Amino acid sequence: MRKKPNLIPRLEACGELVITDPKEHRGRWRELMPGTGALRVELGCGKGRFTVGTAQAEPDALLIAVERVPDAMVIAAERARELELNNVFFLDADAADLEAYFAPGEVDRIYINFCDPWPGARYAKRRLTHPGFLLRYRKVLSQGGQIHFKTDNHDLFEWSLFQFPKAGFTLSEVTRDLHAGGPTGIMTDYEEKFYQLGTPINRCVGTMEALPPETAEKETGGE
Repeated sequence: MRKKPNLIPRLEACGELVITDPKEHRGRWRELMPGTGALRVELGCGKGRFTVGTAQAEPDALLIAVERVPDAMVIAAERARELELNNVFFLDADAADLEAYFAPGEVDRIYINFCDPWPGARYAKRRLTHPGFLLRYRKVLSQGGQIHFKTDNHDLFEWSLFQFPKAGFTLSEVTRDLHAGGPTGIMTDYEEKFYQLGTPINRCVGTMEALPPETAEKETGGE
């Protein structure tokens, strides 16, 4: 992404929405919005179209949007500020470190929208739906918590459908053409572009349940 002019002052202008030290909020995120119910985390919010749309649609839910690219995050934060949203916050963090920022069972839902597919077997462990990541998400999700996953990449989607059950997630709402009957739900900026091009969008929901015995045994070292 092209570098944004005046990035630092623009981020500073959105300072009330940007979390600079997420570890300080671990186990206490709901204090940012007293009385909130659901706590949701979006991994890779990009320019924030889905982020602000979801926050608008569910004002009683607290949404924490993660983005590693400041030039994208500043656009998302500016969108939220312009709409005067008080239930969404942004942070620069790594999906592999979520348990450093969120306490066990603190998160109700994780959104993964159009993540890097990392094609090629040697890069599989970098995919955000690899069992290594899914098992990390379990450490912060509440029992019955969900992962909502969308991608335009058919191969990544088909591969991911086999990974969710390995990490104890039951699949539902599986579709390989989400918008076949017209626009459905809140889109990301990329999703809108894909939709206009006629590219099918894949989506599924994974609900956290007990780990399968073979995975549980590996996690405990066979004890």
